[in-house]
Amino acid sequence: MRELEDMSRDGIPVTSSAELAGRTGFTSEQIRKDLAYFGAFGTRGVGYDTSALALQIRRILGLERGVKYALVGAGNLGTALARYAQARIHDVVVGAIFDSDPQKVGQVVAELVVQPVDDLAASCRRLGLKVGVIAVPAEAARSVLEALDAGGCQAVLNFAPVKLSRPPMHVQNLDLTLELESITYYTGARLVRPRSGVEA
Repeated sequence: MRELEDMSRDGIPVTSSAELAGRTGFTSEQIRKDLAYFGAFGTRGVGYDTSALALQIRRILGLERGVKYALVGAGNLGTALARYAQARIHDVVVGAIFDSDPQKVGQVVAELVVQPVDDLAASCRRLGLKVGVIAVPAEAARSVLEALDAGGCQAVLNFAPVKLSRPPMHVQNLDLTLELESITYYTGARLVRPRSGVEA
């Protein structure tokens, strides 16, 4: 969607799955297959109307109506996420911020007053928030997930350093520490060879 919107802004009226593949890193076959799952958007031999396809993808994602989410955790990471979303993201925005620290409750972050985490489920129901973002320590993450579930959230992005799951909710785990540790492989660790006589 971002690539299509960029192309539309650059005055490129039509694109192909091959061009989208070059821009996104996916294969042209995968792009055609994924789009075909939702309907017929292109014309064989002509391609896709860039602005029309971007709009259709926006509708598929539900972004045309805007999405507000509950952010739980007003520490360094949560505050950074809220401020970044306020400045850069217009389709998916913070609807409410929660924290368990009494010193943080009542503070203003990204133009929102931090609410007590005890109000999480009730506030999600009242505000109709269906998405949650968890940015709390590992030991608090499971109880936060339960409260988001009780509040009617259907999808959660979890930044806590613990893997969470609660079907039928969709939980996407993003462990920044794990990502940083794994990226060190590309600093030269891959050049280490097994000792002689040891199979790789």
